[in-house]
Amino acid sequence: MRYEMALAALLIAAPARAQEVLPPFAGTPAYTLRTPVETMAADPAAAAVLNKDLPGLLTDPNYAIFKTMSLKQMQQASGGDLSIVDVNKTLADLQTLPPR
Repeated sequence: MRYEMALAALLIAAPARAQEVLPPFAGTPAYTLRTPVETMAADPAAAAVLNKDLPGLLTDPNYAIFKTMSLKQMQQASGGDLSIVDVNKTLADLQTLPPR
């Protein structure tokens, strides 16, 4: 009985575990408007895009405060300082990167 329960638990957990290791589907963008800035900053290619399109973002003294925010959240919270045009340009450049 114990082995059956253990086997059942493994079978239930296996599909969830398999989903974690599957690569993204072709055509799935590596980053979206909802991706946290710190996630993008951890990828050298994405960090290069952020540095090019939003200079000073990753070196801002307040980075620790907003690093968990997405570009969308930052744009909404910026009171207009971060324009939707700049965010959309950055997103377009990020979406040219290969899936991670």
